[in-house]
Amino acid sequence: MEAPSSEHHKRLEYCTTRLQYRQGRELKAVKVYTVASESRHLLIFGVPKINLQTELKAKLQGFGKLQSCISITSEMASKMELEAFTDVFAVEFECLEVARRAKKMLDARQFYGGTLHISYAPERESLEELREKMLQRRQEVALRIQRNQKDQPHVPKKSREAR
Repeated sequence: MEAPSSEHHKRLEYCTTRLQYRQGRELKAVKVYTVASESRHLLIFGVPKINLQTELKAKLQGFGKLQSCISITSEMASKMELEAFTDVFAVEFECLEVARRAKKMLDARQFYGGTLHISYAPERESLEELREKMLQRRQEVALRIQRNQKDQPHVPKKSREAR
């Protein structure tokens, strides 16, 4: 099996072609995530290389239960070019919602003088985790459909003969 590409971990340029009324206060890199590409596993790039693992763990635990936080700088250095004097950490949260929130709140933020870049790491998931994620999404969609059907008033369908 071929090694997965690490292209999706590279920081994208900010979008400057959006209409002014859609731009917002901060420039954003526009990227779409599928259910399969989101993950409880995150890669955190740009952490200054001054032994900040405990500080990073403390920051991440503020979002929810953290299952692991390990340095993978040497592993990632062999796959892609990294910023000098920075570490890369692989973290795993207990649930996807916590990982989403942590990514949203910490991506492109300053941390001890370095700018963090956070990306999802679905390649670190097992097949069982992927199955659970898809099943959970299916249940969420079914619940939303059910809730939307309750909220809409019942309109009887016209029969084809009445036309």
